Amino acid sequence: MKKIFLLATITTLLSFTTATIDPISAGISPKDLRKIENQSFRAGEQLDYVIHYGIIDAGTARLELKKEDTKVNGREVLHSVGTGRSLGAFDWFFKVRDKYETYIDEEGVFPHLFKRDIDEGGFKINQEYKFYQHANVIDNGKEKVNDAPSYVQDMLSSFYYARTFDYEKAKKGDVFVINSYVDEKVFPIKIKYRGIKTISIRTGKYKCYLFNPVVQTGRIFKHEEDCNFYITADANKIPLLIEAKLMVGSIKMELSGYKGLLERLIKV
Repeated sequence: MKKIFLLATITTLLSFTTATIDPISAGISPKDLRKIENQSFRAGEQLDYVIHYGIIDAGTARLELKKEDTKVNGREVLHSVGTGRSLGAFDWFFKVRDKYETYIDEEGVFPHLFKRDIDEGGFKINQEYKFYQHANVIDNGKEKVNDAPSYVQDMLSSFYYARTFDYEKAKKGDVFVINSYVDEKVFPIKIKYRGIKTISIRTGKYKCYLFNPVVQTGRIFKHEEDCNFYITADANKIPLLIEAKLMVGSIKMELSGYKGLLERLIKV
């Protein structure tokens, strides 16, 4: 649980490799796949983050969204790429070089292909998942999962899918659920809406939606409120700040720069 949660809340924003997309099935028409409304992101978006451990800048992350030339089942594809790495003293005793990517159906906001290549203090993982969304099948390179939930996400595409939700009508206590495929398992990522809050970070002051992940307390966190997600309360719905109070110390992931947003980021 600890490893899955940390991946879902922090390293979800890291990716970059090259890959070949091939989850294509003869006879599948573009109209057979779902379409959802997206007014929050587009190709060309870049988000930069700095990761703090206590008062120390421990790492950086960059998330980019590009237009892919290849179509899958006649549909346009967005390619999310990014990187994450440790900084300074942390790079000496716990070197991190994390790379992720996902190829997302532009109209339906679901993944076709996910790749993960991480090295965290010598702990290495390489994964590749192919999603056959029309058939509810995932090929994880070891076996085929034949009963995956409809339009299941990966840990990176979940970030974009969550930005298509309508939070304006949310009430305090509402829980949003995203079924994601993580480490060869379907994992329901749950976030609880806590209301509106204004926060200040290095890029300015913003009005945000506040969320807490729904997790088992006592392992990583003493209380559910020990981890907070602040998402801009505007059309972009981008994470500005993630705060996590761990059993030992605390971690923050803060937006440090951005460009190519679909809408202007509104400051207070």
